[in-house]
Amino acid sequence: MPPRTLDLSGRPFHFIGIGGIGMSALAHILVSRGVAVSGSDVSVNGISARLETLGVRVTAQDGSALREWGEVLPQVICSTAISDSNPEYQLAQALGCPLFHRSEVLAALAQQYDSILVAGTHGKTTTSSLISHILLHAGYDPTIIIGGEVSTWGGNARLGQGRFLVAEADESDGTLVNLRGRVGVITNIELDHTNHFASLAQVVATFRAFAQHCGLMVICADCATAAQVGQELATPVLTYGLNVPATYTVTEVQYAPTGITAQVWEREQVLGTLSLPLFGQHNLKNTLAAVAVCRELGLAFPLIQEAVTTFTGARRRFELRGQGGGIEFYDDYAHHPSEIRATLNAARQRWPQGERRLVVVFQPHRYSRTASLLTDFGPVFAEAEVVMTLDIYGAGEANPTGLTGEDFAQQVRQYHPAVTYAPTLEAAEHHLQALLQPGDAVLFLGAGNLNRVIPSLLAFYQPSDPLTVG
Repeated sequence: MPPRTLDLSGRPFHFIGIGGIGMSALAHILVSRGVAVSGSDVSVNGISARLETLGVRVTAQDGSALREWGEVLPQVICSTAISDSNPEYQLAQALGCPLFHRSEVLAALAQQYDSILVAGTHGKTTTSSLISHILLHAGYDPTIIIGGEVSTWGGNARLGQGRFLVAEADESDGTLVNLRGRVGVITNIELDHTNHFASLAQVVATFRAFAQHCGLMVICADCATAAQVGQELATPVLTYGLNVPATYTVTEVQYAPTGITAQVWEREQVLGTLSLPLFGQHNLKNTLAAVAVCRELGLAFPLIQEAVTTFTGARRRFELRGQGGGIEFYDDYAHHPSEIRATLNAARQRWPQGERRLVVVFQPHRYSRTASLLTDFGPVFAEAEVVMTLDIYGAGEANPTGLTGEDFAQQVRQYHPAVTYAPTLEAAEHHLQALLQPGDAVLFLGAGNLNRVIPSLLAFYQPSDPLTVG
């Protein structure tokens, strides 16, 4: 029997778990192309509600939407988070629906465009968002599929009429190897997603396979592991970096409370000065990756300069959610030790030592990641005056080692003198109501549900002139 192939020409789709950030972006593109789409999830969120306004029928995972298709069997899309025991997955099998992984939809879409695929352990969302923002500013009208929400286009996806597609290429489940693009980017390579990868070598092999499928690779030379992959490729490779020789690099870097400025070099030529309204060395690297890609696509540097000055970042990336009582509340997706360190360094650029008290609230994400990287987490909170940690957000994982949130807090206490453990969201909210004081900047870090406490904390402090974002 020949393998099934995705039909993007009109056959309907049904997404199990449509409210996820990656699944919803694909559903958005398909329905915007005029394809009939339905989906299900355990609960409705803002993303799935937005899909409903586009004509997507979203239901609970009870099979009702699948049955409503009648004799027209939809193509059923799942992510790795959907197990074989999921009742709706089992119903799709019983009905004879063709079943595909999320990555297969992205791969099929990527083949229809000049695709720019951004991969890496960290920085994918900001880098792909920056590239998309610059292309939009330059009038290229790209199609965009991002793992985060961006104010420039009001969400995590956008259907354009131009020839470029910009997509975040996720490595977490190994399906990165299915993707092929005109341009590929690797921002860095570290061990993460230890529920899938047993070693760094497995991670490297996945990125290497991805790179071999792209026509041109843009790779961060500052990451020795990524740079080594680039050196082994037959594919043409361009590099970027701050600390080692590279095709694209910078000099005269200035980090200030208002952002970053740097002189950009392309090979042996000075292109000009960038002014970036973001913070942290990691965001300068992300921007340099976007410059490299857009220059190789033929964009004039003055257009890139103009676009970068208006980029405000993606949601949950050092996102100011509000302020009240003289306290500012920030939401950030950082959940890996390297991401936490980068975010806190950016915070110190924004507020030099002594200007604001930096309070960090962190929710560890996944038992597998927390256990395998436990000793790496301890030192990364050094820039904060006060640290609060919560119980581990399991994301549906088993906990074979019995690791607890209190164990995590004890690890951090070895390096930091002011660590509080709050086992629940309610406890964290209660502690913060007593702990916070005017002048604090509070960073809520993690990939779980920690940011749910931010609205109620803002309400508690009853700001007279609240600032809310999104």
